Amino acid sequence: MPKAKGKSRRHKYSYNLNRKRLYRSARRRAAPRIACSHIRHAWDPHKSVAQNLAEMGLAEDPNKAVPIPKKLLVRKEVESGGQQPGKKIVRKPYVVNEMELEASLPEKKSNTLSRDLIDYVRYMIQNHGENYKEMARDEKNYYQDTPKQIKRKINVYKNFYPEEYKNFIASLKPEKMEVQ
Repeated sequence: MPKAKGKSRRHKYSYNLNRKRLYRSARRRAAPRIACSHIRHAWDPHKSVAQNLAEMGLAEDPNKAVPIPKKLLVRKEVESGGQQPGKKIVRKPYVVNEMELEASLPEKKSNTLSRDLIDYVRYMIQNHGENYKEMARDEKNYYQDTPKQIKRKINVYKNFYPEEYKNFIASLKPEKMEVQ
């Protein structure tokens, strides 16, 4: 088995480089990557991750936040009044409220079909109607789709653009009546 390309080259060791200092500064600079903008704006870089999340009312460890209840522990909590000793105070409740509001918004459909696929489907319907076997034999069927694949593409077009499909079919009917 041949060696890797750069392995035969001699590697030079830099004696002047202080690797301990580089490692420490990189570790110190590393901050957690925060995806949610609400958390990012409320984050205090001078506090630990656990302190920041506790102030926002978020759980650091999901296993500790929602433990698997044991029957004995549940009975003791009910007897003591349901309050847990050492419960942390939430100082930034707006973070959780904003996240809940954002999660409750409906998702936008960003799915679209390519212009080529739309043109292909419209051409097939315009020339062949519902005859999928004839569509499969058409010269414009460059990808050699089977009748089932063409039917599936037409159904996808119907589902993505229902109004446009209805208008297209309605515009085809007068043309067919004129031909007859």
